[in-house]
Amino acid sequence: MDGTSTLELYAPPAQEGPPMSDEPDNPDNPFKGTPFEAMFQQFSGAAGTGGAPDLNAIFAQVQQLLSGSTDGKPVNWDLAKDIARKTVATAGDRSMTSADGDRVADAVRLAEHWLDEATTLPEVSATSAAWSRAEWVENTLPVWQTVVDPVAEHVAGAMGNALPAEAQQFAGPMAGMLRQLGGSVFGAQVGQGLGELASEVVSSSDIGLPLGPTGQAILLPDNVAKFAEGLGLSDEDVRLYLALREVAHQRLYAGVPWLRQHLLAAVADYAAGIEVDTGKIERAMADIDPQNPEAMQEALAGGLFEPEDSEQQKAALVRLETTLALVEGWVDDVVREATRDRMPSAIQLSETVRRRRAAGGPAEQTFATLVGLQLRPRRLRDAANLWAAVRDARGVDGRDNLWSHPDLMPSTSDLDDPIGFAQHAGELSNIDITDFLTDEDKPTDSTSDDDGDNPAK
Repeated sequence: MDGTSTLELYAPPAQEGPPMSDEPDNPDNPFKGTPFEAMFQQFSGAAGTGGAPDLNAIFAQVQQLLSGSTDGKPVNWDLAKDIARKTVATAGDRSMTSADGDRVADAVRLAEHWLDEATTLPEVSATSAAWSRAEWVENTLPVWQTVVDPVAEHVAGAMGNALPAEAQQFAGPMAGMLRQLGGSVFGAQVGQGLGELASEVVSSSDIGLPLGPTGQAILLPDNVAKFAEGLGLSDEDVRLYLALREVAHQRLYAGVPWLRQHLLAAVADYAAGIEVDTGKIERAMADIDPQNPEAMQEALAGGLFEPEDSEQQKAALVRLETTLALVEGWVDDVVREATRDRMPSAIQLSETVRRRRAAGGPAEQTFATLVGLQLRPRRLRDAANLWAAVRDARGVDGRDNLWSHPDLMPSTSDLDDPIGFAQHAGELSNIDITDFLTDEDKPTDSTSDDDGDNPAK
């Protein structure tokens, strides 16, 4: 994640010629050989004696960079929201009208009707809404906090652990202030990323994660219109197709209670293995002028943090990538069945969605910027083929029953052999899933998957 390095963003540029202190090499610098050496030297000797750091100067410099309070959290979310809203306003936004809401509601009602024949997961979209871009920022922040905070927390710890013991002792009095500064840096970057993303997403589920409120189908009319540009299709067809995808996501996340936490746990596992590339930070510190906001912004955009490819991170990334592909692939298959013989333009719209992802769409860019995860959407098509193969072999109910428990889900290797998995899925779909569950996890009567209540079985 780019914003993870804190001090380095504001460290002074490397000095050419004689060092700033009176001595050719300051032996008292506890940060010597670390990415923070340049920062120490900036203030070393400022008092004019012995190369000792002028803490008053350091505090004054850093205080100017602090913006609000992080309330003990690793990210300044107040700053993030402020920057995101300003980014949206600069790009252009408008308030939604009653007509916008009515058009979305009509599309959602029809989408729910069509999906009743394409999936056994029940309708959950009791309400719908048309969001502006600013409303998307405001309403999705709680989920983004859950996604980003673990990464920021681990990066902050990794940065501290990168210092030698003597440097950690020296930095002790500044620890609270530096954490606040780090939270502001994170907040600035997250806000910029979310503001840009708000101009692209077409719904609350466009990136695969459940960002909106449960049971409410959301579309962003202005972004839907932007999505439709150049397709040569009617506004009604585009709106209905995207409503179908949104409603399908809503049904899946509401009908599969373990799915949301499974995805967030994969992000947290990835964060737990984060290590800091101190060499890159040191190079950035030497090149960035702390008085040049544009240079800092370029550093943020270019990325000062690149996690090491630890085995733990690789495993978490594969798990997250596979699960998101399965979510999107299932949605593809459900929507394909719902639109069959009803919407000829659905084929073109499906390919447009896939190309958008393959070219580095909202999901990939957002995770790369905010979480440091490089998602590879190529598995989306593989996942869609797998779900289609299961449906052909076992029917709609056999396909949807596999979501009953994570142990029944296809693995990464299964995506390479969808026909083989479909044959094996016949055995899996006949398992009584309640054998896996504790009393707390067993569904209530309202969510029961009792075969006797389902005429499709």
